[in-house]
Amino acid sequence: PPRILTLEEPVLHLEHCIAFAVHGNPAPTLHWLHNGQVLRETEIIHMEFYQQGEVSEGCLLFNKPTHYNNGNYTIVATNQLGSANQTIKGHFLEKPFPEGFCGFCVRQTPKFLCLDSKAFFFQVSIAVGLAAFACVLLVVLFIMINKYGRRSKFGMKG
Repeated sequence: PPRILTLEEPVLHLEHCIAFAVHGNPAPTLHWLHNGQVLRETEIIHMEFYQQGEVSEGCLLFNKPTHYNNGNYTIVATNQLGSANQTIKGHFLEKPFPEGFCGFCVRQTPKFLCLDSKAFFFQVSIAVGLAAFACVLLVVLFIMINKYGRRSKFGMKG
């Protein structure tokens, strides 16, 4: 019957790869489950493997996976003498917004810091006010330099 020799966590090479090795004689057929559901291969998720004697080695490949691809991946190997399966957790990306999203979030390691909308708008208005004050100050300085900076010292011309 088939026996799963190795099943490794996803690793990024050119694509993300869940590497596996399966032993069986006769050669087993392989398929995958994602969170208990049959995984259909697409352009984004596909399996590549090669058979060398009684051992099949390969990868379940992911082309730019997202948080939707997170979950448990189970390889199932079946031949006429039996079947074997093994599960591994695949984690590719964090969800873009945490549970209980409260408005405006700032990414901090490893959690999100959520700000209520009043605090956020207060901080934004402070930043805009400071920027406006700096612009007015620069314009006034520019006018002062142009108006009073052109007078030559000692009444000399030229």
